[in-house]
Amino acid sequence: MVTCPKCGCGECKKDGIVKGRQRHKCKSCGYRHTVQHVGKSSTVKRQALELYLEGLGFRSIGRFLKCSHVAVYNWIKAFGKAADDIRSDKAIEVVEIDEMHSYISSKKTFAGYGLLLIDMGKGSSTAYWAIAG
Repeated sequence: MVTCPKCGCGECKKDGIVKGRQRHKCKSCGYRHTVQHVGKSSTVKRQALELYLEGLGFRSIGRFLKCSHVAVYNWIKAFGKAADDIRSDKAIEVVEIDEMHSYISSKKTFAGYGLLLIDMGKGSSTAYWAIAG
């Protein structure tokens, strides 16, 4: 049930959609308003990204965080689009590649797949790992 933010009345009816958001109209005072966005917090979305980077699938992340796997997919996709804003111009010194790279690159079609390189930074203990030769 939606309550009116102006008079507090609990009798509001749907009154169209504006900019993709449901509008409501109070039956007692006639005030039109939209409901605040209801969704998962940015902390949960960040946890989903961390779990994805650890190798979990969308469905298992959804089960773990108690949300839809489609929502997890959309969050990861949004983080990927925003990655251009945080991209570093520094040269990459150390890259870790696991068996997933060889599996993906051995497929005949690999459209939609890519490699994600993460710069750990100077504060990390794994920032400058290298093979001594």
